[in-house]
Amino acid sequence: MDLIWLIPLLPGLGALLNGVVGVRYFNKSMSALVACASMAAALLLSLAAFVDLLGLSPDAREHTVTLAAWLPPMGLATEHGIGTFEAPWAFRLDPLSGLMILVVTGIGFLIHVYSTAYMRDEPRGGYARYFSYLNLFCFFMLMLVLGSNFLVMFVGWEGVGLCSYLLIGYWYEKKSASDAGKKAFIVNRIGDLGFILGIFLVYFTFGTLDFRAVANAAAAMPVETAAFGVLSTICLLLFIGATGKSAQIPLHVWLPDAMEGPTPVSALIHAATMVTAGVYMVGRNAVLFSHAPMMMEVVAIVGVLTALMAASIGLVQYDIKRVLAYSTVSQLGYMFLAMGVGAFAAGAFHLMTHAFFKALLFLCSGAVIHAVAGEQDMRRMGGLKPYMPVTFRTMMVGTLAIAGIPPLAGFFSKDEILLATFLSNKVIWTLAAMTALMTAFYMFRLMSLTFFGTYRGPAWTAHHAVPAHAGPPVAGVADVAHGPAHGEWHGPHEAPKAMTVPLMVLAVGAVVAGFVGVPAVLGGGNAIEHFLEPSFTSSAGAGHAETDEARLKSGTTTQAEGQGASGEAVHMSTAGELALMALSVAIALAGIMTAWRVYVRRPEISEALAQRFAGPHRVLSNKYYVDELYDATAVSGTLASSRGLWKFDSGVVDGAVNGSGWFTVISSWISHVIDKYVVDGLVNLVGSVMEDSSFAFRRLQTGLVQNYALLMLLGVFAFVSLYLFWR
Repeated sequence: MDLIWLIPLLPGLGALLNGVVGVRYFNKSMSALVACASMAAALLLSLAAFVDLLGLSPDAREHTVTLAAWLPPMGLATEHGIGTFEAPWAFRLDPLSGLMILVVTGIGFLIHVYSTAYMRDEPRGGYARYFSYLNLFCFFMLMLVLGSNFLVMFVGWEGVGLCSYLLIGYWYEKKSASDAGKKAFIVNRIGDLGFILGIFLVYFTFGTLDFRAVANAAAAMPVETAAFGVLSTICLLLFIGATGKSAQIPLHVWLPDAMEGPTPVSALIHAATMVTAGVYMVGRNAVLFSHAPMMMEVVAIVGVLTALMAASIGLVQYDIKRVLAYSTVSQLGYMFLAMGVGAFAAGAFHLMTHAFFKALLFLCSGAVIHAVAGEQDMRRMGGLKPYMPVTFRTMMVGTLAIAGIPPLAGFFSKDEILLATFLSNKVIWTLAAMTALMTAFYMFRLMSLTFFGTYRGPAWTAHHAVPAHAGPPVAGVADVAHGPAHGEWHGPHEAPKAMTVPLMVLAVGAVVAGFVGVPAVLGGGNAIEHFLEPSFTSSAGAGHAETDEARLKSGTTTQAEGQGASGEAVHMSTAGELALMALSVAIALAGIMTAWRVYVRRPEISEALAQRFAGPHRVLSNKYYVDELYDATAVSGTLASSRGLWKFDSGVVDGAVNGSGWFTVISSWISHVIDKYVVDGLVNLVGSVMEDSSFAFRRLQTGLVQNYALLMLLGVFAFVSLYLFWR
């Protein structure tokens, strides 16, 4: 465990090697080898560290490695006077970070392998650049989850924001891609402002930025039930950061546009990195949030509204990646809902299971796009099941998992969230159940439009045998030679092994990952909840020793108990829990069967419903016009104010400067004229007078003595005459 610092370092070295050397000298195989090998090594180290962690007793599962004194001790003001501020460059391994490094390195490695084939048609330099960005993304995400204090987390936090900009805008010559990258970067900066203000307030309040020290200090403070105090303010600021990074309303608008990047990038952002950072940050500060119950309610409400809104938008989208994007937004809402009702372990559990089935779904969508010449509109697909048997089966596993069908992974984690929500707030549970119904519907709608029915995609030249029962291509559709990132195309086909093998591995994960959280009512022990519990308490060993009262205070609940409105423990009987579980499965099955009927058995129903409810359909198709609202207010207002400031700058500021310049020029010209014609004129006049008078006086200087004697005589005569005259 002392080598956990190597886990982020290895992808960082891979990024450096590909970014500096690879773009110039590596061939594609070497670039892929460097990137995949660095991730494989990081995965092996993560597994070794996780095994070592499991070998410790539950109350000792925490290990910190300090690499250096990053920011040396300095005096800085706190609420209680001048404190000593310091931030060591340190990493901490505990159950929560251990789970996260397995998710990031495991899913990240599979996405790297998948990318070796998916991005094969990129130019050599672009191929190395892509893998450099991908490694860099994992480097920053691992730093984020392993950081032992807020500042190390913030470095990783900002790093994944930068990498999202680089990867979403990877095809930067495409305007929509570069715009989407800028949108992700800017929207995240809005949330990050709240996050960094929260960090400042954490230090001012507690005098430290270490997560464990902050949790212990917060645990000693009273729960803020009567007023919105400093802990609630800290949690609000931190949650603003989480809404930006994890795409919760109102900062969710960047995530659907992130689909402009390559599909493996979408899988990495949506499943293993970036968007889960906000959920992880809230879980890491569980003690803080559990002492701010009003903020817990805000987190739960924002989470369920985000889940419901995104699910409703996903009902009518036709771009296969956008459906999955809104599905991600919705599932993130579920995770925040779990955090908001105090089921922190359930939220982290769903984060883990979601990583498997969402990475699987995105990579399957990439295989589908690869198979149909880069087409992403599901209306131009259909009937792909015979052409892509592996992709179909694995994507069906992911679809059933996200819908919550037992015994797949999504069933266990989603059921635990729904149970905790039911025990906490029945209204919020109703909205969450509606979201579950929509999720099952739009995911099976995606499967129906993509794999069932008749083929509706572009035609192709028959260079290969058509699978039996595949059906002919639609007549009248133009041939398509190739997609934006794929070579010559001769009809839909299964993806290569480098793409299908990661799909099968992820499908296995989507099946078995949930068994670590089998609830007691089904004969399990919910091992993951007990494993993660120490990470959500104020001390490493509190997980197994705390009483029910202490567990409620820390915000953690078991799957069969929750908190009521008054804060007391609420329990559910075994029969009630089984009934609730059966109801959630029935809701999922209802969504699946409805989608099957509407889009496979009687596809005309969908068109009729779209025409009958044209208004709501238009609102959902346009995503509630949130982007248009932001364009009309924030974007247009910013542009208008910038134009106004530009005019003020050019008309007033520059006008004053230019006016001062012109005044200086004119005054200098006047000074020049006065100097030339007045000052110099007077000087020249004196000179001329002296010159002319000297000429006249020179005439008197004859050099003859008799002339000088005559002048002297005349002078004496004049003097005597004047004397006698005036006497």
